[in-house]
Amino acid sequence: MDTQSSRRDFLKASFTVGAAALSGTAGVAVASAVPEAGHIKKALQIEMLPKNLSYADRMKLVKDVGFDAIEGQTVTDQREAEEIKKAADDAKVRIHSVMNMAHWANPLSSPDPAVVEKSLEGMRTSLHNAKLWGAEAVLLVPAVVNPQVSYHEAWTRSQKQIKKLIPLAEELKVVIAIEEVWNKFLLSPLEMPKYVDEFQSPWVKAYFDVGNVVLYGYPQDWIHNLGKRIAKVHLKDFKRLEDGYRWVNLGEGDIDWPAVRKAFADVGYTGYATTELEGGDEAYLRDVGKRVDRLVLGMS
Repeated sequence: MDTQSSRRDFLKASFTVGAAALSGTAGVAVASAVPEAGHIKKALQIEMLPKNLSYADRMKLVKDVGFDAIEGQTVTDQREAEEIKKAADDAKVRIHSVMNMAHWANPLSSPDPAVVEKSLEGMRTSLHNAKLWGAEAVLLVPAVVNPQVSYHEAWTRSQKQIKKLIPLAEELKVVIAIEEVWNKFLLSPLEMPKYVDEFQSPWVKAYFDVGNVVLYGYPQDWIHNLGKRIAKVHLKDFKRLEDGYRWVNLGEGDIDWPAVRKAFADVGYTGYATTELEGGDEAYLRDVGKRVDRLVLGMS
């Protein structure tokens, strides 16, 4: 996807198609009962903040509604990137990760060298954004399988291109974090660890999205298999309906949050968990924060 459209728009479109296809089918301080695993830290995506506010006011709002940090997105304008940095620094808000925005319209798995170069350039920009902002990782959707690109081609082509980015990631000390999403690729909790491990690099890890796997698996299973490979986490919820399925607010879908919370504790995950939901006003964001406290941190 490009910088003009969020991946939530992509997922909405996917649901529209999927609902028709599946119509009529079923388809971390933690609670005392859960093993202690430190403290998962709360973050939200910058896109969830009201766009009518200045960056300074957006960052202030992050703190006001009880979050620790944000996830940024690729910014090609250096002045805008500097403005975001200043706003975050002034509000004492951490920018902990960057969502690369160049991988949908220009996937690394494309057979077109020009498309691949655009994708690589988007990642280079995102990695430099991360360095400027003090972020630890850049999210990357590594490939897209489609009628023109086979699964095997997606695997080999994307790995070849990501290997070109590892020296820059190492230089900047920023992790390339591979995410599983509805791209018909990395579809099982056994396969994704293998894909990550084949790089044999500490600068390539996993960005695990709790909601993205619910259509075809169980997030707690993925967490246990990915284990220490998990660099970052996205939070959203997913609900099957009689006529299809849709994204819902945290705690209103089919995710077994106690099982997810226990899985994070089992593998010792204490990094950031970033909400990837619809945006809203201050009251809505406060409510989202309370849901994270209850469902993910196990707080009453």
